[in-house]
Parts: sequence; structure tokens; C-alpha cells
Amino acid sequence: MMKARTLPSYLVQRFHGWRATSYQNNRAWYRRLAESGQHPRAMVISCCDSRVHVTAIFGADEGEFFIHRNIAGLVPPFTSDGKTHGTSAAVEYAVTALGVAHVIVVGHSNCGGVKGCHDMCTGHAPQLEEKTSFVGRWMDILRPGYERVAHLPEGEILPALEKQAVLTSLENLMTFPFVKEAVENDMLTLHGLWNNTGEGELEQYDPERDSFVII
Repeated sequence: MMKARTLPSYLVQRFHGWRATSYQNNRAWYRRLAESGQHPRAMVISCCDSRVHVTAIFGADEGEFFIHRNIAGLVPPFTSDGKTHGTSAAVEYAVTALGVAHVIVVGHSNCGGVKGCHDMCTGHAPQLEEKTSFVGRWMDILRPGYERVAHLPEGEILPALEKQAVLTSLENLMTFPFVKEAVENDMLTLHGLWNNTGEGELEQYDPERDSFVII
């Protein structure tokens, strides 16, 4: 038998509170979404980190964003090896089936996944070097980004690497044929953001300046 249990009582209480307020006040909208399907304008790729709340940042309602979250908000490069790739599948569905107009990659401050990559690349996280480490093999995606910032003073590497995670994902997105085609045909735009969670700030990548600037 599966070792699953019922929800903790505090979550059950929160659900009933939501159903009695938000759902009841917007019942027609929820039913319309359920019947007509989703038509999000943008896909957001962000970190699993519980402090990153993209719907709250943008004041988004249900149905606005197609959201995919993973460790450090990374996008792997395109491959046709036939293996299971959850992030790649999400990107494919968003672009080819939902026809989103924007793909937004969101990085953030104090990212544990990025720190893990830093520690692994500097030889301070041997557990992540193990072939059996899912986190380590996932953070291999960011190794090229680390090489680009490894020359910086020690105190500057981690913040720079957090932004390299965003840039690496944007670069990898363009290796997907259907993404590249949509971008070149002006059917899709890519955006890179970095969220300073402690200060409530948001920076966006400006390709003309080749840097992140505060919005």
C-alpha cells in the first residue's frame, strides 16, 4: 500500500477558507476557466524556492501564467535523446500547444541551487559530484555559467552566478528548434528577470547593455 496520508489539518482549514471566500466570490470565473481551457499569455520558469512567488509579484490571477518550477529555474539545452525531460516538455507544451507570447525566466537572490553549483564547482560539495545526485546532475547545466564568473572576487561570484543561471536558461531556450522559430517569426519573446527577495526588487536583463537593470 502507498505510504500516503491525509492532509495536515491546517491545510484542510485553509482550503475550506479559500473555497468559502475566493472561490465563492469568483465562482463564475473558475467555471469558465474549467470549461474553456487555459489561454495564458506567458510561461514563467522559476525556482522551486518557497520565497519566490511569481503570481504575487505580478498580481496574477488564475489562468494568466503557465508556470514551471525547478531547482534554480534552469532550462537544459535541447536534446533528442528520448529520455524524460520535464522542463523541456513544459517548454514544448507552452510554446507549441498553448502558443504563449512570452517565456519569462526568473532567478532570485540567495538561491540554494546556485550555491550548490558554486560549491560543487569549487570542490566543496563532493556529495553533488556523485552520479546518483539528482541535484548535482541538474546543476551541471550551470557549469558553463560558473566558468564565466569564476574569475570574480569571491564575494561577487554567487550573485553573478544567480544571474548567469537566467542567462544560461535563455541561451538554452534558443537551442529548441520550435522556440528559435517562434522567436525569429516574432511570435514569441524571451525575458530574463532576477528577483531580490529581501529587498522586493526586480531586475531585468537588457541585451543592449548586456546587464541586469532594476525595473
